[in-house]
Amino acid sequence: MPPSKTSYVCLPCRASYKQPYDSEREVRVCPRCAGTLIHVGSAFAAPRRRDTAAWRTLSVLLHAGVRFHKSCCGGPGYRPRTLREVKERTAYARRSGEPFARALVRPELPN
Repeated sequence: MPPSKTSYVCLPCRASYKQPYDSEREVRVCPRCAGTLIHVGSAFAAPRRRDTAAWRTLSVLLHAGVRFHKSCCGGPGYRPRTLREVKERTAYARRSGEPFARALVRPELPN
């Protein structure tokens, strides 16, 4: 059986690549710019290259440590899709003291 593929992203190029996962090969290189690719997980769906707001949102998520790995019951769970959702969760994390990465993946914010 061939190895399963997972997604890697280059944020400057706004490009996503599916490649076999190899735990021994830590650094992946973007074929366009030769920059380092970020491992985002197998449940990732890339936004369109022209959608700068979606890529900005994705950048915030990835820099916070949020990834798109499948869980035992389906997909990766809730992930914000807009900058507005990111800002709401950022404000909530500051108010409540909840870690930023945990607030980002919270489906609903408490009142």
